[in-house]
Amino acid sequence: MTDMAERKNDTGVQGEGDYKSARVYQRDIKDFMNRKSGEISDMAKDAEKSLESADGKELKKAEEKGKSKARH
Repeated sequence: MTDMAERKNDTGVQGEGDYKSARVYQRDIKDFMNRKSGEISDMAKDAEKSLESADGKELKKAEEKGKSKARH
């Protein structure tokens, strides 16, 4: 198969522009919001309490590690 034919048969861009993954992610976020809409406020309060607990330091450390790997 030639490069042109391969590109023509390709259904999505991979890497930074992976459209299929972006659509799946957006669909999953909407699904989560629809299923949990009444619980989100409580979930946020629970997360805040967790950050203030004995595990808070470890959670903040994990958050910083995640942020350091994020692309901007």
